[in-house]
Amino acid sequence: MVSSSDWFFVLLVAFLLQCLVVSASALTSTKYIDQLCQMESIKDRAFCLQTLRTYPPAVSATALFPLAEVVLLGVGVPYANLLMQSADRAAEKVPALKEQFKQCQDSYVSIVMNLKAAASELKLSPISANYDTMVCFDQTTRVYNLIGKNKDSTSKSLMEMTMHMEKLIHLAVGATEVVGGRKHKR
Repeated sequence: MVSSSDWFFVLLVAFLLQCLVVSASALTSTKYIDQLCQMESIKDRAFCLQTLRTYPPAVSATALFPLAEVVLLGVGVPYANLLMQSADRAAEKVPALKEQFKQCQDSYVSIVMNLKAAASELKLSPISANYDTMVCFDQTTRVYNLIGKNKDSTSKSLMEMTMHMEKLIHLAVGATEVVGGRKHKR
């Protein structure tokens, strides 16, 4: 008959083996994220690691190319779409700044288009994809020039979101570089 201490030992070994397997798969699944977050264009490595390690499609990427697609289409585009919607709501909320917010919305539309273009070019021309991600910074600069000095809470909130978008653009630039896009000076 098996004693309770023997069962405890068996359960302990099974648990430890499970932890080792999970740890090994976690190391494998984040190696591409770690590689991307080490790119020179990534200004905030902690942000990069936190953002991608907590996003299941990024963690499950099986190579650098699929990770780059996840960054562009799964992270960058949805956030830029959120900004488009936020700018539209801001235009309704603050009628006096409606035109400025509509121009901000146009900038976010351009970011979405550029990130989608980058994703479509990623395989055949990572250098073109890199360029398309870099020009997204022109749009965030445009937003800053339009509403960056405004004192109202709606503008400030949209600016905070735009600064977050800039961090995501840095991830997108790094994603294009890690698959072969050269670094453009910015």
